[in-house]
Amino acid sequence: MNAMIGPPTKLFANPIFLSAFFSLVGAQLIKALISLAKARKEEDFREAMIIFFWRTGGMPSSHSATALSICTATLLTEGYSNLFILSLFFTLIVIRDALGVRRSSGLQSQALNKLGATLEEKAILDYDPVKEVRGHTFAEVLVGAALGVGIAIIFSA
Repeated sequence: MNAMIGPPTKLFANPIFLSAFFSLVGAQLIKALISLAKARKEEDFREAMIIFFWRTGGMPSSHSATALSICTATLLTEGYSNLFILSLFFTLIVIRDALGVRRSSGLQSQALNKLGATLEEKAILDYDPVKEVRGHTFAEVLVGAALGVGIAIIFSA
């Protein structure tokens, strides 16, 4: 085995990996629990599980939590290294995307689906809805960022 790679067990002891993994799982779990708290029917449990395993958007931002945890854990374990600089810029891109591009495209797809449904009601055309990709609000990104930094501090201390 290549000495640079090491055994797979090293991965599960790496604070950067652990920070990223638990930030992602933690943020998705919080989203699912929020969904369950709002649930009124038994079918809502299924929706909460879909949120936990797949759906994007919502409180807190798992994108921001994961990216910030990687960046923070890298800073705390590697210092101001090239790896930290790389993770910092990827984190900025992820957060910008969550706040800007994905949110805008989500709002546009909602408007398009509403227009399509109206035109279909009036028998003007048949409309197949487009997928609505949800971006994040500033508060969702902020809470995700705080979660990611906190988890990174815990695993990198």
